[in-house]
Amino acid sequence: MELWYSEKHTDNVSFSLKIKEHLFSAQSDFQRVDVLATYEYGNLMTLDGLVMVTEKDEFIYHDMIVHPALAVNPNIKKVLVIGGGDGGTVRELMKYPAIEHVDMVEIDKMVIDVAKKFFPTISCELDNEKVSVLYEDGIKFVKDKENTYDLILIDSTDPIGPGEGLFTTDFYNDCFKALKEDGILINQNETPVYDKFFEVGISSYKKLKKMFPIVEVYQAHIPTYPGGYWLFNFASKKYNPVKDLKSKTWNSLNIDTKYYNTNLHKGAFAIPNYVKEKFNNGNV
Repeated sequence: MELWYSEKHTDNVSFSLKIKEHLFSAQSDFQRVDVLATYEYGNLMTLDGLVMVTEKDEFIYHDMIVHPALAVNPNIKKVLVIGGGDGGTVRELMKYPAIEHVDMVEIDKMVIDVAKKFFPTISCELDNEKVSVLYEDGIKFVKDKENTYDLILIDSTDPIGPGEGLFTTDFYNDCFKALKEDGILINQNETPVYDKFFEVGISSYKKLKKMFPIVEVYQAHIPTYPGGYWLFNFASKKYNPVKDLKSKTWNSLNIDTKYYNTNLHKGAFAIPNYVKEKFNNGNV
């Protein structure tokens, strides 16, 4: 008998992976956490049945949520990561000697515990002395912060369950205040392939545009995420992600990446016309 995992992307589309073994399953205080060993993508973690991370393609997402901001401002020293319990975002941040401290705020301790056990190559920097792992609600954590961080990375799940409040105007306003005068915010912004996802993406973009002077969208191709095509917002108080790219400086750091490079950086912000039109029209 064959065992398959399927994630329903829409009423008419499902994504499936053949499974070797169901390695872990438990209900945390916030969500159901499962780990499956797949034939093609290595270990897979799902939250409430939805893909969070796989060993095979995690580097794409983690490269692209971290490195574009650091290539624009290589002098970033203090970072806040909201979510990111698998540890991949922190792993990429720890490649930069100039970063002095990272606060990672993850509401669900089980996600981190599971990542450490089943995804050691992803969670490998969570015990770094530069990193403070805080088991708290990121929405509450950021409320009393002002002029604190050079970079905020919102490494969230989709806007359901624990991730729902990470897409609101109030939360973005609190993040804006928590950033220094040249601060950058990056958040994952869903896929334009399916309308139900992109309604959230357009809403997030519009909210950020009302408070940040610079907001640009960039893209990455992530096979296990809905549509295989994912967007991010780059919101900044000062820096334009293309005009202010420090290619020479970043390349001199010799950061080891599997997906990101500075040529790709420029292309990532050249989004297709159909996506531009959706943003410009303000609806799907």
